[in-house]
Amino acid sequence: MLLTEVIYEHSRRLPEQAAREALSYIEFLEDRYGVMQPADTDTKDTERFLAAVTGGLSEDFPDDITDKDLGVDVPRRNLD
Repeated sequence: MLLTEVIYEHSRRLPEQAAREALSYIEFLEDRYGVMQPADTDTKDTERFLAAVTGGLSEDFPDDITDKDLGVDVPRRNLD
């Protein structure tokens, strides 16, 4: 059995609060050793967000908005 599987099996037997402490410690170790998150995490987060908001706009929301519909930005004035 892989070490990650052993850790997983032990964590499943812990009470909820102890499992949260173990997770917190693992996250601390990741930070300490500079472990990078997998690159596809951002993609999955985006996909989850889009799935959550799909259909969230009302039926009468226009789906044919173009740049012509957007306002023109006005340059900022100096406040000096």
